[in-house]
Amino acid sequence: MTSATSSNETAAIAVPAASRESRLRSVFRVTSGNFLEMYDFTVYGYYAAAIAATFFPTGNEFASLMLALSVFGAGFLMRPIGALVLGAYIDHHGRRKGLILSLMLMAVGTACVAFVPGYAQIGLLAPAIVLFGRLLQGFSAGVELGGVSVYLSEIATKGNRGFYCSWQSASQQVAVVFAASLGVLLNRLVPAAEMNAWGWRIPFIVGCLIVPFLFYVRRSLQETEEFAARRHRPGMAEIAKSMVQHSRLILAGMGLVIMTTASFYLITAYTPTFGKVVLMLSSLDALVVTVCVGVSNFIWLPIAGAVSDRIGRRPVLIACTVLAILTAYPAMQWMVAQPSFARLLLVELWLSLLYAWYNGAMVVALTELMPAHVRTTGFSMAYSLATVIGGFTPAISTWLIHTTGDKASPGAWMSFAALCGIVATLVLYRSTQSREQYRTA
Repeated sequence: MTSATSSNETAAIAVPAASRESRLRSVFRVTSGNFLEMYDFTVYGYYAAAIAATFFPTGNEFASLMLALSVFGAGFLMRPIGALVLGAYIDHHGRRKGLILSLMLMAVGTACVAFVPGYAQIGLLAPAIVLFGRLLQGFSAGVELGGVSVYLSEIATKGNRGFYCSWQSASQQVAVVFAASLGVLLNRLVPAAEMNAWGWRIPFIVGCLIVPFLFYVRRSLQETEEFAARRHRPGMAEIAKSMVQHSRLILAGMGLVIMTTASFYLITAYTPTFGKVVLMLSSLDALVVTVCVGVSNFIWLPIAGAVSDRIGRRPVLIACTVLAILTAYPAMQWMVAQPSFARLLLVELWLSLLYAWYNGAMVVALTELMPAHVRTTGFSMAYSLATVIGGFTPAISTWLIHTTGDKASPGAWMSFAALCGIVATLVLYRSTQSREQYRTA
């Protein structure tokens, strides 16, 4: 009897352990492709000045940089289309198939930027191919974040949905740290002149070399039990109709996401350009700060997701947006008054704290808001529409500084994004019933 009881207890323990291991593997597999998506976007932002000189030579440094950053932002214009087309594909055919397809499209877009000759070699064809690559990346990214977030929410254990969903954003921070660390290494090994001439291509080539491994990892991804058990899987027409029916919800979700996209691209993709061009710090200083920001984001995101599981999404979202409205611009003013590595680091880490805590609660909140049968499409549409605005943060920040002469003006842009976030939060959680409905199970 004792032996049998012991055997049963061992089996009971083994099953949850195996289940935990399976979930850990699934989290790694699904977020691995998310790494590439953010790596590509981040690297473009880091080397915007060199890309401007290679593909958009106008004889005017500001004009060339604005063209390069506008092409960076153009990728976000394709996100809503990718969200609808690829989101419908995922909601109909499954999470696994759609995430593999999005990874393949992202890889092609990366290759377009990595290997196309410059304007001096092939003229206008060069920027046209770069633009095509960015549009393809944007089309793919339109569903990547939504697909990953929904997958994580559907495999999460009870009461831990926020913690699980936070790893979507945490995987992006790994990409930020990796890209910035590679930049630090290249800064030490490759002379500045050669880096601007051809060295900036190395990070993109590295991204291409990572693709086979990421594809291998994601191929072994299992379909979620929740989707597999679903009998009705809507087609494109039904999904499009549902998007119209839930348009108010999607627009409110868009307002929720603007804070995330604007703050993220401000503290990651724009930091190297801002530190070097605006603050006149060294490239190394700006890249080191970016590494620190990525690490900070990675630490805070899971904590914020877990806290939102305990106290709810609304308190976290409101606290972060209020603090951003009150402090983003004054913090930037303090930094630009006496530019230094220490001040840049302190301000970026503060903005990182606000971003990570907000995003840790926001991503899971958005998955909970969307109807289950069109969850991927709805999430992706709201997120993609927001990135059409927030994704232009580097370009908007550059334009604001040039137009107003105020180097701290990007802080005002972040405060505006936070204002959008708090209004959306209050609209979505406007009643006691809504708060209970949207709290994690």
